[in-house]
Parts: sequence; structure tokens; C-alpha cells
Amino acid sequence: MKLQRVGPQGAERPVVLGQDGTAYDLSGLTADIDGRFLAGLDPVELARSVEAGELPPVEIAGQRVGAPVARPGKVVGIGLNYRDHAEEAGAQLPAEPVIFLKPSYTVVGPDDEVLVPRGGEKTDYEVELAIVIGRTGRYLESHEAAAAVIAGYAAVNDVTERAFQLDRGGQWDKGKSAETFTPLGPWLVTPDEVGDPQQLSLKLWVNGELRQSGSTSKMIFPVLELVRYASQFMVLEPGDVIITGTPAGVTLGHPGKPFLRPTDVVEVEVQHLGRQRQVFGKA
Repeated sequence: MKLQRVGPQGAERPVVLGQDGTAYDLSGLTADIDGRFLAGLDPVELARSVEAGELPPVEIAGQRVGAPVARPGKVVGIGLNYRDHAEEAGAQLPAEPVIFLKPSYTVVGPDDEVLVPRGGEKTDYEVELAIVIGRTGRYLESHEAAAAVIAGYAAVNDVTERAFQLDRGGQWDKGKSAETFTPLGPWLVTPDEVGDPQQLSLKLWVNGELRQSGSTSKMIFPVLELVRYASQFMVLEPGDVIITGTPAGVTLGHPGKPFLRPTDVVEVEVQHLGRQRQVFGKA
């Protein structure tokens, strides 16, 4: 199933998309697509409700698309999870996953404006696969247990201010936490529709130029290991989002290419998970 939130910021309507792309209103079942809803989500039962005509169709064409998860409790970032990206960044390959946190207020819709922060000089992009958590996970013991807590997947752009991250004290959170820095969506796609999450292509364009082209098959630590590993250090709660790292092609790895500036257009695409388009502005 594809879950989506549409409408003005702060007043999004939750919908589910049928196989033919028709949107069906979920407002009768839930006020929003949030942790509480995801904790009780049964994709098979939801599909049955759609097929049985129990949910009213709704027209969503032309409406703003919000992030497919409302108010994530936390966004867990994974750094240096692709060998080619670690190499272009001049970093050693990690022996264990590198974890950082992004505030939930950084999450915006897939086509919302992204703001270059005040004092920002090296704003960069990162196309990534996002994991959305649907069940509480703590001290998960296996990949099978990790799979059981995943509600679905989404496309994400992990925007980063490299000057804050690398030149201002070397703190990752500092470079990842500006408002609008986590465009998410357009959909939350349940695992049954995604298939193997380690076989998804990822692409990103800046002003029409292809900058990143990779595959989740090149992850150093795969999806299920990231979920299992993260649960050893924090409680994963329904609605949380894990962003899983980026392949090579970021501006940091290509000194001859300019970092992002206001009016730049970034487009992001992850196989089976849809496409984003952000016009950058100034905070």
C-alpha cells in the first residue's frame, strides 16, 4: 500500500492510494498517519477495505503533498554507509554503523521549499532510502525481528550544511538540524510493495544535472542490520524514521561543483518510492 498526506501544512489529510492511483480518504479511520496509526496498521486489512469500497474516494490532484509520516518522534541518521561515499569523503570505512540524530522539525514534504540556513556556505544534498518504524523495537536480536518492526519505506533527501558539520567543531548534528533539512516522501510504501529493499536504485539531480546514481545493494550495513543495530542503543518507536546513508556524488566529493544556493532545484528519486522536487530558498 502507498500511504500519503495531502493538503496545507499542519492540516494534511491522510489517504491511501489504490492500485489504479485513486486516493481513498483515511480520515474515518485515523486523524493522521502517525505512530499510533502505524502501530495498528495491517496492510492486508487496509487493502481489503479499499477493495470493498469501505473508504470514500477523494480528489487530491493539485494539492500539496506532505511528509507521509506526521511528527516523527525522531529521525535516526546513518553516516558513511556506502563505500563509494566514504571514499569520496576521505573517511575510513566504519566498523559499525555511524549514528546521528535529526530533529523531527526538519521533516517537510517532498516538494516543499528547503532553506539554506543563515551562515550556510556549503549546503549539500544526499538521496537516501528511509525506513519508517511501525512497532516498538528494543534490543532486537535478529534480522527477522528487525523486519517485524518496519511499517514501510520512503524516499528522503538528507540535506546537510557541510560548513556547520565539518568546519564548525566537527559535530554532525550541527550540520543536519536546520529547518526543512529532511524532505520525506511522497509516499510511505509498505514492505510488500517494495520487495527487496537492498535492490533499489537511487538518483538525484541538481538543476537537471544527474549528480547521484546508486543502488541500495551497495550499502555497507543493510537495512535489517541498521534497524537491529540501532535498537541496541535506543528504543525505536512507531513513527520513527531511519535514513540509511547516501551513495557517492555529493558536492563534498566534487570540489569543482558548487554547493547549493537559493533558486537551485533538486530532484530525488528512489525506485518504487516516488520522486521529490525542491526549490531552495534562504532562511
